[in-house]
Amino acid sequence: MNIPLSSHTYDVIVVGMGPAGASAAYELSQQGISVLAFDKQRHPRYKVCGGGLSARIAKILPADFLSIVEETVHRVQFAYGGQESFLIESPEPIAYMVMREDFDHWLVEKARKAGTEIREGETVVDIREVDQGAEVVTKDGRYRSRMVIGADGVMSVVAQQCFPGRSLRTIPALESEVHGECLHPFQETPTALISLQAAKKGYGWIFPKQQGLSLGVGEFVKGTMRPKQSFRDFIDHEPALAGLNIPAPLGYPLPIAHGLAYRNGRAWAGRLVRGRAMLVGDAGHLVDPLLGEGIYYAVRSGQLAAKSITDTLRHPATHQLSEYETLVATEFGPEFRVAGRLGAVIYGLPRSMHHWAGQRFPDAYQRVLHRYCAMLQGKETYQSLWNRILHRLNWPFSEKPVE
Repeated sequence: MNIPLSSHTYDVIVVGMGPAGASAAYELSQQGISVLAFDKQRHPRYKVCGGGLSARIAKILPADFLSIVEETVHRVQFAYGGQESFLIESPEPIAYMVMREDFDHWLVEKARKAGTEIREGETVVDIREVDQGAEVVTKDGRYRSRMVIGADGVMSVVAQQCFPGRSLRTIPALESEVHGECLHPFQETPTALISLQAAKKGYGWIFPKQQGLSLGVGEFVKGTMRPKQSFRDFIDHEPALAGLNIPAPLGYPLPIAHGLAYRNGRAWAGRLVRGRAMLVGDAGHLVDPLLGEGIYYAVRSGQLAAKSITDTLRHPATHQLSEYETLVATEFGPEFRVAGRLGAVIYGLPRSMHHWAGQRFPDAYQRVLHRYCAMLQGKETYQSLWNRILHRLNWPFSEKPVE
């Protein structure tokens, strides 16, 4: 079949309009760069996701994002073993809860209003390198651009075709939603639950929304992955879920950051730039390896990609697309590296050890959790949190903690 070629060459084609792609498209269009974006679905569309945003995301999103927030969370309950738990409260938001169809649609419309040309319901099937750019092929047409952004998720077509041999780790997660007639206590006083009891080598979560609860489990250690059993155990034994009619969960892979990519002295294990193509968000496996947070890093990576492209288009003699990898490695690398270390400790210890530590050292345990919530608020980082832990342990290689 002869697929027609568009007569117009765009500066950038974005494949996938989730948070990463929509953020990149919005930033580029704001700078007057011509952008064509594709999404195989039409927005708003349902997306399997817990929908929890760390409060620090408010610093990188337009202020009106609060209009699509379902709940603002000031309380996080951490269950670590037995029946005990710690409740962390803050006068400032710790997290925002959204429904992904609303959040993603809001970002898509931001990009559209900024000038992005968006083709929804049009699936990209092929990407080819051509002189001075790339050709993107769909079932409906062929389109050319100077650069391509792959924002099409964990099964990215851009990654498969433009980054041959790229194979990085994913972890299994299951998520369900409960819509009840009566308000759950976690909705009455918006409270999020993080439970280390829910999975053998991972955690479970409950997030409050206006119409109900989002809940799920993730398994983070290779060789122990049994998400279906963990999900059943979670709904059978978590007191906050007692008596609820919980629908069967939907599964999805979390493309967590590759641990080797962030070890000191190592090059990026899975490249983010090759030729005229770059990967952002889940397509680039830019997901926190400790708790699987991906939305913040999706939005931010889209913004960093847009900056690199803008600089390259305007100053080709002094800027290259590869600067995007440097920006990501500098901003995310140290954080993901420490998150991986923390994950090895947290998920490597038997749950009985967490129970013992919580009982034996409750003040220290709670301080760490307070610091973690401060990190979600943007007041702390994984690096400073790790240094505080090492300092408390009098670890000889710890750096001076940041006060």
